[in-house]
Amino acid sequence: MTDGADIQAGRLNGAVLAENFADVHRPFDAAGAAVEASRCYFCYDAPCIGACPTGIDIPGFIRAIATGNLTGAARTILEENIMGGSCARVCPTEILCQGDCVRNGVGDRPVEIGLLQRHATDHLGGGGPHPFNRADDTGRSVAVVGAGPAGLACAHALARQGASVTVFEGRAKPGGLNEYGIAAYKVPDDFAQDEVAFITAIGGIEMRYGQALGRDLTLAQLRNDFDAVFLGLGQGGVRALDVPGAELDGVHNAVDYIADLRQADDLTTLPVGRRIVVIGGGNTAIDIAVQTKRLGAEDVTMVYRRGPEQMGATGHEQAFAQTNGVRIKHWLRPVRLEGEGGVRAAVFQGVELAADGALVDTGGEQAMPCDMVFKAVGQSFVPLAADGPDLTAGRIAVDESGRTSLSDVWAGGDCVAGEDLTVQAVQDGKVAAGAIADYLKNMGS
Repeated sequence: MTDGADIQAGRLNGAVLAENFADVHRPFDAAGAAVEASRCYFCYDAPCIGACPTGIDIPGFIRAIATGNLTGAARTILEENIMGGSCARVCPTEILCQGDCVRNGVGDRPVEIGLLQRHATDHLGGGGPHPFNRADDTGRSVAVVGAGPAGLACAHALARQGASVTVFEGRAKPGGLNEYGIAAYKVPDDFAQDEVAFITAIGGIEMRYGQALGRDLTLAQLRNDFDAVFLGLGQGGVRALDVPGAELDGVHNAVDYIADLRQADDLTTLPVGRRIVVIGGGNTAIDIAVQTKRLGAEDVTMVYRRGPEQMGATGHEQAFAQTNGVRIKHWLRPVRLEGEGGVRAAVFQGVELAADGALVDTGGEQAMPCDMVFKAVGQSFVPLAADGPDLTAGRIAVDESGRTSLSDVWAGGDCVAGEDLTVQAVQDGKVAAGAIADYLKNMGS
């Protein structure tokens, strides 16, 4: 068994940690990008476009790269997805654009669309003029709640059309999950903040931090003070692990630990256990498992109650975890966490699918010694006050334009039903901005 001394900071020195948390994706150089761009067939009816939630003209931007026009390639991307830089890094391209590439046949491989998109958007990262101009001020004002991908995309699109946008963010920094919730090796070197600076450089966007809806301001206030409101609230709640022992020391919410890791100035100060169990099967579970392994944990095991095909994490992410030394176990449900003061073991029950699709116990328990347990069993939307918009399935109900049951309030991103992906959040913000702009034009007419 383990003891409390097994949870300690500085398991690895700073040099090793810097290498472990460096950019996981090696970017293309100019020659590599040109070669990879030449592999594209530039399909007329390209399936990769339909697989991209934001509808980027993928053959168009790749053709621009192939002809050396990186500025044009970047503009093609950013016209549809202003957060194309982060999406190139964090999106599951293997099941989106690259998954639908026509070069997925036997003996072939898809075009590296994500890396090409990064190559193009990174070209604009060195400064210079903003690729888009702000229209003349319309005199209309919009409140955006949440500075995550949905809110930022909405704010940029509205500011570009001349509205004055005020973004209210509950935390000390903007970026949402890109800043607080994505593994550090996917968006290193303060990339999230650089991207926000690029987005807001268009002008007409005021950022206010430490302003949370329900704590520091109300929806009624915003509706009174602004012409329209967009809610990009994400999912602020964490689902409980309803088993005995969940309150023991050493048991953590994965999202909280990842946020602490992302904000740490010195990774050697983060305490990490020797034996770690992660409960869950989504991207957050993968991110916490791999990051604790890279922090110096000796043994990291992910445990999921169903099979690999049912995991929220893609096959690519599962394989990435395993190549990083993470063990993944399936068909086990948590029964209890054991220990006196601190967690010492996680106990699981074997399960299988019954004929009706329900999970049933197979008998017998399996105990895994551990000194840290991370709960990654999902997040949930925290409902607003009674005067908030209607909900459906626990999230904000919206129509195809993102409009809620309140005529001047729109919503998008993880707080509405749909795919919980950065690229989908950007699309939600973009679509809502178009509807809000039309609403503002028609006000008083």
